[in-house]
Amino acid sequence: MCILPVGFAFSTRESCSGPAPPSFAQPRPRIAKGIPVTDKTTADAPAPSDLATGHAVGAAETAAERSSRAGRERNVLWVLLVATFVVILNETIMSVAIKTLQLDLGIDARAAQWLSTSFMLTMAIVIPVTGFLLQRFTTRAMFITAMTLFSIGTLLAALAPGFEVLLAARIIQASGTAIMMPLLMTTIMTVVPTAERGRTMGNVSIVISVAPAIGPIISGVVLSLLSWRWMFWIVLPIALAMLLLGYRRLQNVGETRKAPIDALSVVLSAFGFGGIVYGLSRIGETPAAGEDAVIAAMPMWISLGVGILSLAAFILRQLLLQRRDRALLDLRVFTSRTFSFSVVMMAVSMMALFGTIIVLPIYMQQVLGLPTWQIGLILLPGGLIMGLLAPLVGRLYDRVGPRVLLVPGAIVVSGVLWALTTVSEDTSPLFVLAAHIVLSVGLAFLFTPLFTAGLGSVQPHLYSHGSAVIGTVQQVAGAAGTALFITLMATQTATLSAAGASADAAAAGGVQAAFLAGAIISMFGIVAAFFIRKPVDAPEGVMAH
Repeated sequence: MCILPVGFAFSTRESCSGPAPPSFAQPRPRIAKGIPVTDKTTADAPAPSDLATGHAVGAAETAAERSSRAGRERNVLWVLLVATFVVILNETIMSVAIKTLQLDLGIDARAAQWLSTSFMLTMAIVIPVTGFLLQRFTTRAMFITAMTLFSIGTLLAALAPGFEVLLAARIIQASGTAIMMPLLMTTIMTVVPTAERGRTMGNVSIVISVAPAIGPIISGVVLSLLSWRWMFWIVLPIALAMLLLGYRRLQNVGETRKAPIDALSVVLSAFGFGGIVYGLSRIGETPAAGEDAVIAAMPMWISLGVGILSLAAFILRQLLLQRRDRALLDLRVFTSRTFSFSVVMMAVSMMALFGTIIVLPIYMQQVLGLPTWQIGLILLPGGLIMGLLAPLVGRLYDRVGPRVLLVPGAIVVSGVLWALTTVSEDTSPLFVLAAHIVLSVGLAFLFTPLFTAGLGSVQPHLYSHGSAVIGTVQQVAGAAGTALFITLMATQTATLSAAGASADAAAAGGVQAAFLAGAIISMFGIVAAFFIRKPVDAPEGVMAH
């Protein structure tokens, strides 16, 4: 019997069974001219298409063989989906453990914050490279590499004797995590028929939106009952089980090609995206006692400057290399208007999500004085609702397209952010609960249409690059949202405190300023929503807009 995640839907003609996975030496499906073909099919003599599913089939392929192929593809998808949820969960799991780690490891707040910053920084450096890696190496090899790195990092974190080892473990974890998300997205775009992508992407939205949202909730519950090390001990057996399952059951999809890697692009990418994310993470950082504020801010400005200059050089380098199909990150994905607007709207949504994840717990703890467990209970319904709605939104996308979902979703998100600008020291926790639930509903209507329409509008041979762009934007936008919300909150709080406001009133004023900035930015998302259309199933060589 095959067990699928809740809401994971497939065509009724697909079967849960499939043959044993082949060895690396056996033939594997490939893609020629944007459609899956077998090794017996050549580009000069393309196989006829199965119009019911969007897959190309050989002339001699029987119904049993098609069913067998569908079963193998389904196994690949659900293994990738569950594994990606596990690894993405760890991105935000440390956010509420900072104080506990300070006491247990004997470190200051700045050092403890590096456990989250290093994770985000590593993701920003590795993800742009995955566009190349996913073309060069097989699905199975990339999955095993990703889950092995993640499992090793998780084990090291659980056993870490001190801060340095724990920091190294988080970096290793992030290296595996950075591979999984683009791998999942690229595989879906390769094997899932166009008419069913919305339903499948609905499940991906659970991974991308719900996992980061419930990370702090899970860690809060664990810390209230057990040691911080149990945040990793609980995850480790799940990660190992997925690694073993993927090793035994996962098969290759898509085509690989031997493309040389451009070392200069890798360096520029690391300095560009890494510099920007690190610089953003230091915005609003309080100088140490006796430290001059200007000198303390120098690393931030240097990092941002190096990041921006390196990113500009990286973009120019890719524009030159993509003429010969040698780009590390092919920027031709942006020739699709739908993809470009989807990326803009996704950046706005991720800024709102990550900023809210950071600011709301601080507000409830410092201003409303709520205990950690109660904060977790308030945030939990929103995360669950987002997950439950994602498959439904995916089905609606397949029927009505993206705009009908995106416009109301963007308006709801913006409205909640405007409502949160009114919070004060006297606000009821029930208001925060209601606001977070409505915000989660709005975000649920955004993520699935954005991923599906955005990636569906690029040429098939650019799917891996589109996935890498989306993953990179998520990290940079998340870092930017966190930095913006925290900086404005801290600055306004200090200003109000200096003016004589009470500690609670000053902190509430800082939260209001943070959400005001988020509300203003959210207006751009509403505008972008009107420009996103459902892509057509374009043939090779035709870009859907």
